[in-house]
Amino acid sequence: MKQAFIIMQIGNEELDKVCEEAIVPALKTFNLEPKRVDKHNKGGLLKSEIIAFINGADIIIADLTNERPNCYLEVGYAMGRDKYPNLILTAREDHNPDSPNHAKNGAKVHFDLAGYDILWWEKGKSRVFREELEKRIKRRLTVISSSGKPIVSPMDTEWIDARESEAFSDLFGQLGHVPFMEVKMALFDSGLSIDQAELLKIAEKAVIHTTSWPLGVVLHSEEKRPKPMKDGIVARIFSSGGNVYDYWALRRDGQFYALRTEGSQRSRSLAFDTRIFRITEVLHYCASLYTELGASPDAQVFVSICHGGLKDCEISSDGRRMILDTYRSMEDASYSEIITTLEEIQPKIVDLVERITKPLFVLFDYFAVPRETVEEIVNAFVVRKA
Repeated sequence: MKQAFIIMQIGNEELDKVCEEAIVPALKTFNLEPKRVDKHNKGGLLKSEIIAFINGADIIIADLTNERPNCYLEVGYAMGRDKYPNLILTAREDHNPDSPNHAKNGAKVHFDLAGYDILWWEKGKSRVFREELEKRIKRRLTVISSSGKPIVSPMDTEWIDARESEAFSDLFGQLGHVPFMEVKMALFDSGLSIDQAELLKIAEKAVIHTTSWPLGVVLHSEEKRPKPMKDGIVARIFSSGGNVYDYWALRRDGQFYALRTEGSQRSRSLAFDTRIFRITEVLHYCASLYTELGASPDAQVFVSICHGGLKDCEISSDGRRMILDTYRSMEDASYSEIITTLEEIQPKIVDLVERITKPLFVLFDYFAVPRETVEEIVNAFVVRKA
């Protein structure tokens, strides 16, 4: 039987009731066995048992009501294990700073998670909460089943956490919850240790100039040029108009992280052809970057792509293709991961792009792109790159 893990404040009568009346029944609807550490621990070390529950859970429900530090710690661990697709965040409605019921200086969801899609529940409305939670669980199980087996990431969790904290604080603090794309890349057993000055030269050579704002762009103005850190280089760029944000970092061992806006708060559409084009760019950039870093053609590389800010967005086109029906996303984020070798990226580019885009497009009411269309868009990128 598949398992679910429930993260929430322990010993709170109100939350216990919500768990009993909404969360547990919603999980059981999908034959998921609910586990909660205060009810299902086996007498071992509590920290070890929590880690085991999170690692083994197909679905994780994390309720953030009452700002409990242990809940945030467990959510952080789940994210560090790349269990974003398995994780559903909930909280009592008055913890939403945008709610008229939110008390000034009252308990709220902390800013570093406030940008994520949170399911708010109201006291005395357990049935409504259960129904909405069931919809979320169903969609998450669909995404998980379409993404295949979980992938073990070679990335340094502490480094990634620091980059994410800095980037998302910038993004949400300045622009609010806007559509974004997050990219993570790393070689397995890279053995690299390149100084910051050389990293900057390599980063500039690796850029694929097919768009006006390419991934990993290197600008030379004092304010926007990449800056040296103790373990690599980092660029933090706000456009002059203030509506575009681009953050990327390259570590001395080749680990790469990027977060960039892909629209505005007013933009509620996602152009499927632009997404295919951009993901093709990510893979070409991956091959270019690690080739410039001196990795061998048979080196294995990990690539993770997250698209966020999707809730209530509709599928659109860049203008050359017609969308006849309405396809809207009820989820806020999509996550895809692959492992490949550098020499496989070019010959298998269409297959890789399909593997990354399917979990994204399926969130839009099962929208699917014909392979010939994917191939056409990928080929258009290659022509522009040449």
